[in-house]
Amino acid sequence: MSEASNTAPLKTGATIGILGGGQLGRMLSVAAARLGFKTCIYEPGGDCPASHVANYHFQKDYADTDALTQFAQSCDVVTYEFENIPAEALDTIEAHAPIHPNRDALTTSQDRFLEKNFLTRIGLQTAPYAAVDDAEGLQLAIDQIGTPAILKTRRLGYDGKGQARLMSPDDADQALADMAGAPAILEGFIDFSHEVSVIGTRSLDGAVSCFDPGENVHRNGILHTTTVPAKLTPSQRTDAVLLTANIMGALNYVGTMGVELFVTPQGLIVNEIAPRVHNSGHWTQSGCAIDQFEQHIRAIAGWPLGDGSRHSNVVMENLIGDDVDRIPDIAKTNTAIHLYGKAEAKKGRKMGHINTVTGPAT
Repeated sequence: MSEASNTAPLKTGATIGILGGGQLGRMLSVAAARLGFKTCIYEPGGDCPASHVANYHFQKDYADTDALTQFAQSCDVVTYEFENIPAEALDTIEAHAPIHPNRDALTTSQDRFLEKNFLTRIGLQTAPYAAVDDAEGLQLAIDQIGTPAILKTRRLGYDGKGQARLMSPDDADQALADMAGAPAILEGFIDFSHEVSVIGTRSLDGAVSCFDPGENVHRNGILHTTTVPAKLTPSQRTDAVLLTANIMGALNYVGTMGVELFVTPQGLIVNEIAPRVHNSGHWTQSGCAIDQFEQHIRAIAGWPLGDGSRHSNVVMENLIGDDVDRIPDIAKTNTAIHLYGKAEAKKGRKMGHINTVTGPAT
């Protein structure tokens, strides 16, 4: 680790550690390289997307204390591209290098129940919710919230995994069985017109920059497209940005965060937060001079944040599974292609994304 303090800006040539070797780590590595930094990823799997572009790859398990120590000592700052990092691994790393975003943000987002408690505590609206540990708890939650509802594992689960719908109380037994004994949370359905997300970044000195909200469409529980500008009134757009800044401030957050929101007649409802760069922020690569990945690197490196204003309207589309077979045709169009270097296209697997500029910013 260099002699730079936690608040001194990192100098060109410093090493940024990234926990996780997926596509987000890959794009963070590219952004870091553009700013003159080196990157070192820690990822148990080999031939992962980030390993193709990072300077170094620790291919070790998260239980390997010696490897974690060596990794941390080789980095000036450490960040992460996914939430489900064992607390013990973070303990080892934090003894040798600062971690941004901080542990509170990670702990909060790792558990859906803790996350909902945090959001309501700072005055934001969420879906009605209740913790569920067993059949009795589920029945009490149904009595409180009603159906339809959705039962989710409190930890892990993404892209629609770890979830079960209850259209009536009769679905309770099967939904609980689907959780396979994991602690869960029951959430009431929200009557919303559409989902939007805000990508915000907060720096070490507390400065905040947010990108315009994007409008999200999901297919089979996986993000399909994000379109900017989103259909929002000026006051809704302002509220979305302000609540994102509120969340980051309450967590003393450093880095880029994704905040998913439901648009309802009663106002904006927070669906979930992600303490990292986010799939719904990929449009910034074609819509802004400085994208979400560079903003994150700037923040954790102690640099000034860039201007997050948008110069173009953009539609981002995820390429899932065999969608990559369309690449030869997409390549004939004026579309920015981002492929993740994954060797095999599998059903439900994010293989890349494309950004299509649809005109100047409106």
